[in-house]
Order: sequence, then C-alpha cells, then structure tokens
Amino acid sequence: MAAIYWLIAFVILVGIEIMTTALTTIWFAGGAVIAFFAAVFGAPVPVQLLVFVVISFILLFLTRPLAVKYINTSTVKTNVDSLIGKEARVTAEINNAKECGSVSVQGQEWTARSAEEDVVYPEGTRVWIREIQGVKLIVSNEKARL
Repeated sequence: MAAIYWLIAFVILVGIEIMTTALTTIWFAGGAVIAFFAAVFGAPVPVQLLVFVVISFILLFLTRPLAVKYINTSTVKTNVDSLIGKEARVTAEINNAKECGSVSVQGQEWTARSAEEDVVYPEGTRVWIREIQGVKLIVSNEKARL
C-alpha cells in the first residue's frame, strides 16, 4: 500500500512542477520514485522516508546549479539588474579609500565604488557596471571583465 502512496506523491509533485515551471518540486518527485521502488522491494516505511529525503536532497544539491544555469536563460533582466554591463560616466571621483564616488548611467546618478580596492577613477572616466551591492554600483574600466 505504501508504494501507491509514493506514486500519488510523485504525480502530485510532478503536477505542481508542471503548474509552476519554477523547478521547485522536481527533485522531490525523483525522491518519491526511488522511495516507490524501496516500497516495492519491501523496505519498511521509515527506510522509505529516509530514502525519499536523502535522494531528494542529493538530487537538489547536485543538479540544481546545472538546472539554474541552463534553464530559463532567456529571462530578461529588469529594474536595477538591467544596469549590469552598461557603460557609465564618473561624475565624482571614485575612491574606495575615501568612500566616495558617483556615476551617471541612463540619466540617473548613482553612488559607485571601484571593483578594485586600490583603483581611483577621476571625474569624466568611462566605466562599466560589474555588479550592484545594495544601492552602490561596483564599476571597472575594463569592459571585457564583465
């Protein structure tokens, strides 16, 4: 009877995954399949539960980074994330030691810091946005490193 419950769990988890397409339950569906086979071969329920949990987390930790990398790669960056890789113009000297600096990008003024601790960018320098930390843009003068 436990095998049927694992099949039901598998169907429900796959159904949730199909509805959300967010890679939230697929790993647990895999765990349910392996737990189903454990039940078919006569493993006690505590062993089935252990198999379900262990296999689900192994699948999650080993395959999620690959899935995230290759699935939904066409997601369009919006809002502040869309600034990464854009060119900006330094409007106030960027000096990490003095904790000062700002850039103008797409008509907006942003606080900025250098990606390299010892590099100072004078006003008027052309830089590229490498990342965003809080409300500060992290910039570099090397576009190729983005």
